[in-house]
Amino acid sequence: MTQAHGPRLRALVEKEGRRLHAIAPAEAAAVRAAGTWCRKEVLGHLLDSAFNNHQRFVRAQLTAPLSFPGYAQDDWVRCQRYAAEEWQDLVTLWEAVNRHIAWVIEGIPATALSAPVRIGEGDMVTLAAVVTDYLRHLEHHLAQI
Repeated sequence: MTQAHGPRLRALVEKEGRRLHAIAPAEAAAVRAAGTWCRKEVLGHLLDSAFNNHQRFVRAQLTAPLSFPGYAQDDWVRCQRYAAEEWQDLVTLWEAVNRHIAWVIEGIPATALSAPVRIGEGDMVTLAAVVTDYLRHLEHHLAQI
């Protein structure tokens, strides 16, 4: 089941990549409500999620159980200055990273899917659950953009 997430992620990247590239840079930078992220920052948050989850997907196959730190998402977005980044560069990076993550997911052996993983102070879950949650999280935030 989890390996099916690879093709699902690839299809999502193709579809959403086209949509994201069509968004004008000024629209991507516009803050839509006080205290919320602009589209650039939401996509930056998805890049942070991709980079963190890539580590989880690889390391959990090699050593289990594993505990990973959580991350302060607002601080990560602020420190990386996503709001000032070029929109097309962010979209292109997001596409490339997620194509690679799809490749990694497709190669996870079935025996590794039950590897125990803890993220931050959360409960121990399986690597399969982390992969599933990555896709859910990605789709949630893409809908915000």
